[in-house]
Amino acid sequence: MTSKAIKIICTIIFWMTTIAGFFFAAMYLFRPEFMPYHEVAIGKPWNEMGEEYRVLIIALMRVSGGGWLATSVGMLLLLLIPYRKGRYWSNIGIPAIGLAALVPTFLATIIVKTHSPAIPPYILAAVLISLLVITIILSILFKKKA
Repeated sequence: MTSKAIKIICTIIFWMTTIAGFFFAAMYLFRPEFMPYHEVAIGKPWNEMGEEYRVLIIALMRVSGGGWLATSVGMLLLLLIPYRKGRYWSNIGIPAIGLAALVPTFLATIIVKTHSPAIPPYILAAVLISLLVITIILSILFKKKA
């Protein structure tokens, strides 16, 4: 595999992950009620929950959305500045930031999946984690070839 092909693969994966992060940020920051899989996990529709639970769930969703926003902004800045300039460390820094958000997200979705009938987006998290790990491996292998 050529260095140009590796760079293209890594760039696509980094952009996909960054865009997905912004999507999750928007979803959790602006949604007025919990997600459909939350309803399945809890076993009650949003309007049947007490106000105190709704406040707590919305607050947790906003924290999650804020984490995704911070993660995505960090990844975007690294993509636009050091990565574009060819700084090797950004090949590790970008996936490290993504993994810092994706691994806890994956673990949380697995908890929901194993303790309820809900189907949270654990597969998407697993795929993105795998892709980011691949970028780290490719970057290290390419660095050794250079």
